[in-house]
Amino acid sequence: MSLKLQQLYNILIIVLSWLSLTLIGVRDIKRFFPATLIIGVIEISTARIGKKRKWWTFYNKPNSYWFNELPFNMGPFIFISLWTLKIAYGNFKKYLLINAIIHAFFAFPFSFFAKKIKYYSLVRFNHFQFFMYFFLKAPLLYFLQFYLEKKKLFGLFNQR
Repeated sequence: MSLKLQQLYNILIIVLSWLSLTLIGVRDIKRFFPATLIIGVIEISTARIGKKRKWWTFYNKPNSYWFNELPFNMGPFIFISLWTLKIAYGNFKKYLLINAIIHAFFAFPFSFFAKKIKYYSLVRFNHFQFFMYFFLKAPLLYFLQFYLEKKKLFGLFNQR
């Protein structure tokens, strides 16, 4: 894949993800964004570790976090977290099922496709490990949201 095409993909995944924000609703954004932000910071930290340990690699240069992983973290990861909380918070089984489907899609067919078009490929992770890398953050996000609502932190959760 050419560098210009990767830049276009990076821009598209961020813009399309942020456009979905208009469909979520202000009250749900206020309710779910603090937990999503915390899990986003955790994801950014683990992605930086994964880059150093070469769990995956991106084909194009510059081989930097800002150019390669950040568009996924600032785009789909944040908004998938918001959407799954909006759709399934309150039903833990449904929440886990939705997360499993989304992360399985990303870890399997999307990663195969990304390798085929030379966007990124898994190096020291197999596809199942990549799935678990994302999926194991789902219960953490759910319980973070539960904790924040229970403690009524930030004064934002009284609006339902």
